[in-house]
Amino acid sequence: MPKQKTKKSATKRMKKSATGKILRTCGGKAHLASCKTRKRKRNLRGMKTLDKTVNHIFKRMLSTH
Repeated sequence: MPKQKTKKSATKRMKKSATGKILRTCGGKAHLASCKTRKRKRNLRGMKTLDKTVNHIFKRMLSTH
């Protein structure tokens, strides 16, 4: 059976933390930012954890073995 390949689109958007959680960036920051509040834009910074219901799908996407 061939090796499982990593989905390159997933590696560009997400990363795995040291504890095994999948971290993702928030969308909605690129344009139309003038109508969004300062608090809303601030909360879109940084990385958020992925929802546990889809966690197993993205772990398989990021696996390299």
